[in-house]
Amino acid sequence: MRKEKEKKILPTLKFMLKTAVKNKPQLFIAYVLQVVVSFSQTMVNIISSKYLVDEIAAIIGGGKAEEHIPTAIFCIALIVGVTLLAALINYLVNEIKNVYSEWFNEYFEVGLSEKVMKMDFEHTEDPDTLDQMNKAKEGISWYSGGVVGILNGFFNIVSNGVNVLGVIAIIAVTCPLLLPIQIISLVLITIFTNKSNKLDIEYFKKLSKINRLFAYFFYQLSDPSNGKEVRLFDSKDMMCDKADYYSNKTIDTFREQYKAQYKYMQYSNLTNGLRDGLSYFYIGFKALTGAITLGDFTMCVSSASTLYWGLYSIVDNIAATVKACGYAYEYLKFDAISDRMTKGDKPVSDGEHVIEFRNVSFKYPRSENYVLRNINITIKQGEHLSVVGLNGAGKTTFIKLLCRMYDVTDGEILIDNINIKDYSDSEYRKLFSVVFQDFELFAFSLKENIILDEQEDEEKLIKTLKMAGLYEDAMKLENKLDTTIFKSYDENGTELSGGQQQKTAICRALYRDSPIVILDEPTAALDPVAEYEIYKHFNELVGGKTAIYISHRLSSCKFCDEIAVFADDTIKEYGTHDELVKIESGIYSEMYNAQAQYYVENVS
Repeated sequence: MRKEKEKKILPTLKFMLKTAVKNKPQLFIAYVLQVVVSFSQTMVNIISSKYLVDEIAAIIGGGKAEEHIPTAIFCIALIVGVTLLAALINYLVNEIKNVYSEWFNEYFEVGLSEKVMKMDFEHTEDPDTLDQMNKAKEGISWYSGGVVGILNGFFNIVSNGVNVLGVIAIIAVTCPLLLPIQIISLVLITIFTNKSNKLDIEYFKKLSKINRLFAYFFYQLSDPSNGKEVRLFDSKDMMCDKADYYSNKTIDTFREQYKAQYKYMQYSNLTNGLRDGLSYFYIGFKALTGAITLGDFTMCVSSASTLYWGLYSIVDNIAATVKACGYAYEYLKFDAISDRMTKGDKPVSDGEHVIEFRNVSFKYPRSENYVLRNINITIKQGEHLSVVGLNGAGKTTFIKLLCRMYDVTDGEILIDNINIKDYSDSEYRKLFSVVFQDFELFAFSLKENIILDEQEDEEKLIKTLKMAGLYEDAMKLENKLDTTIFKSYDENGTELSGGQQQKTAICRALYRDSPIVILDEPTAALDPVAEYEIYKHFNELVGGKTAIYISHRLSSCKFCDEIAVFADDTIKEYGTHDELVKIESGIYSEMYNAQAQYYVENVS
């Protein structure tokens, strides 16, 4: 268990210190200044108080006031001056720490986001990875306090350690028996605190998954895009019930945690009471017997209190730092998730590209069932391929494998007779312009949503908009192409219709001008007229590029050179529309005739 802790704590502490030194080294100057101020204030208060009490006692005992008052005034002035100066310095240092705390929170948020964007795609569909991501987000921020939270604990240990050394020297001379009383009490409270902290970690792990679900359902309640479904399907009660359920789960977990930790709180309170009683009896006895002066009594009481709370703070901060590092370690664990996909370094050659699936089979990670089996297909340069099949036949998985979002389980995918694993990842991805069925648009301008990281070319952009049938709609917007999509962050933004959003995604793919275009259900949200226009101009849209087109509407297949029919985890039929439609009892023939009959019946 101890070795397991060390594996978490030491690397995390080292990581935090290294991150702080690398990015904001001036933060350490602030912490060192705070340590010096704390030690100076502690020593001045304890020692000056002794002399102040002794001077006042001397005056009360009949001594000459003029001999003792100057020293008393000096002690008071010193205490007040140091206290005010310490308060000012601590205020400034805390303001600096608050600023850097926000800076580091953003730093880690960006780092986590970059990790998510760059990691293998399969991790983004893995529930375990998503849970770990949530632990990382919470662990590196409000659970641990981030860099500043952990450095606060670390430097509190240093500061209290310095203060403890100072008061130990005082106690050793005046009241040596106070040392074992404080230390024994501290050991007992440390045991109780450690047991309580273990419960904190245990319940943190329990709450991590609950918090992710809790946040999801509460987000859904306030998400305006759910407005239609909530109203038309009267799902308000169901959504609220889900939110209430996970809210209650969270509250119940916190309640259970409090009950488990309550007894250790009471044990600590009892130990503190015994410690104070023994300490005051011992110091009082020495004062009454004349072994120490009244000033010494005051100094011993202050020193004993400083010693105990200093030692307690050291132990408490060690425990808090260990706990905080345990939380922050979740970020390191997430950051350490390694990519499984082999990254090649071969450049992609210019010119024509031939795609070949050779005996490809695939099953998703953590699944025993194959989604695709023995896929063999060659797609030549400039060929337009239609991929059809019922839901769940593996059509989108076929595209994910080609785009190398997953690696094949068996077999290989070749482009120009080279395994795609051998290509440079960034180079390989440039081969494809893809519109998935579940594409995403961002709360950027319409132009930015289309161009993304590509170089801006206004003539090319206008041509693309016209080809996709979006130009006229775009020109009607208040700020035309500079109009922000969605109103989430811009009250002057626009809410595009489903068809307009899909056309925007098609524009994005076409603007990229990659040699291979992939459209996964590109007309799903379009009306019949717009659908017809897309089909009609399909060859013009993709030109002489290689095109792979996934669709449920088989009328689109007439515009393609070849058709691959997916069923039973493989390609069951392959050929042109005219060839496949003639196969009696064929899958494609039955699907096509069923759809054709539907349209004929509606026309009549």
